[in-house]
Amino acid sequence: MNKKAILLLEDGFCLEGLNFGATGETFGEVVFNTSITGYQEILTDPSYKGQIVTMTYPLIGNYGLNSEDVEHSHPWAEGFVIKELSAIVSNWRNEENLDSYLQRFNIVGIEGVDTRALTRHIRLKGAMRGAISATTLNKTKLLEKINSFPQMIGRDLVKEVTCAKDYVWQEQKQRFNDLEYMSFDKKQRFNVVAMDFGAKYNILRMLSLTNCNVTVVPATAKAQDILKYKPDGVFLSNGPGDPAALSYIIKEIKQLLGKVPIFGICLGHQLLGHAFGGKTYKLKFGHHGGNHPVMDLVTKRVAITAQNHGFAVDFDTLKDKDVELTHINLYDKTVEGIAHKTLPVFSVQYHPEAGPGPHDACYLFSKFVKMMGK
Repeated sequence: MNKKAILLLEDGFCLEGLNFGATGETFGEVVFNTSITGYQEILTDPSYKGQIVTMTYPLIGNYGLNSEDVEHSHPWAEGFVIKELSAIVSNWRNEENLDSYLQRFNIVGIEGVDTRALTRHIRLKGAMRGAISATTLNKTKLLEKINSFPQMIGRDLVKEVTCAKDYVWQEQKQRFNDLEYMSFDKKQRFNVVAMDFGAKYNILRMLSLTNCNVTVVPATAKAQDILKYKPDGVFLSNGPGDPAALSYIIKEIKQLLGKVPIFGICLGHQLLGHAFGGKTYKLKFGHHGGNHPVMDLVTKRVAITAQNHGFAVDFDTLKDKDVELTHINLYDKTVEGIAHKTLPVFSVQYHPEAGPGPHDACYLFSKFVKMMGK
C-alpha cells in the first residue's frame, strides 16, 4: 500500500495524497502542464530543473516509458504531481512503468490529489514554491523548509544542466515525417555550434536532420572559442531559470551578433532579448503545455505550439530598434518571436521541435538553414 504524502505550497495551500516514485521530500516551484501525453519528455526536459510539475490530465503513466523518447540523459523535474497513476501499462514500446522510473532516478511523486483545485489555485495566486513530502507531514516544519528554498527569480540553473565539455551530436534519427514539411537545399551541409543551456535532444535531432553538423558547447563557452569552430550558424538552446541572472552568457551572445547567423529557442530567445538591450519579466504562472496558439505576424498563420517557460521578453524595452516582433501568443499576447531587420538573427519562445501541431513550426529549422545558405 502506498505511503501517505502531502503537497504544500508556500501560502499554506495543502493537498493530501499517496506517495509514488521515490520516498522522501522534494522542493521547487510548483507549475502545471496541460499536455495530455508526453510525460516522459516533460520529466526529462532540463527546463524543468527547479520545478515540481503538475499534470492536469487525470490519468498518467498508462503507456509507460521507453529509452527512446527521452529529451535528456535523465529526468530533471524536482517532483511529479498527478491525479491518478495508471495501474495498467499498455504500449508495445513500453520498457518501464512510471513508478519504478521515478524510483530509479530518486524523484518524489504524489498521486490522488485534486489537480484541478491545484491548477486553479496556481492560476489565481501564481506559481510559487512548494514541496512534496512523504516523510515530513507536519505542515509547520515543512513550510519552514519551503520558505528557505530559493525563489525562481534571480536563479542561475543553467550551470546545473549544461554539458561539461564540447561534444559532437551523433544521433540522426527521424521520429516523424518532419522533412516532408521542410523546404531547404538537401545538398548543402552546415556546421552549427549549439550553446547548451539545457538543450532538448529533439532540437539537436532536428538540426541534424536539416543537414547540420552539430557541435554542442557548454553555457560557459566564450564567443571567441565558438568562432574558432568557424560555424555557419549558432544555436541558442532552451533551459531553466531566470534569464536575467545569466549576464555571463548574454555578454558572449552580444559578441556573436553580426558575425554569424543565430537561431534561439525558449531561454535562448530570452537571452537574445537581453543581448538586444531588452528585459524579461516573470509570468504569473508560466506557459507549460502543448496547446498554445501562436500567430506568425508575417504570414498570419497560427501554429499550435508546445511551451515551457516562466519568463517572457518585454518587447517595449528592446533598445535595438531594428528588432521586430514576429510572433505573438494568442492567449495573452505575450512575445513569442523576434527577428533583426538587418542581421541574420531570429528566435522563438515556443518549442518547434516538440511538434504538437505536429508540423506547424518545422519551417523555423528550414528558415535557419536558408539563412546560413545565404
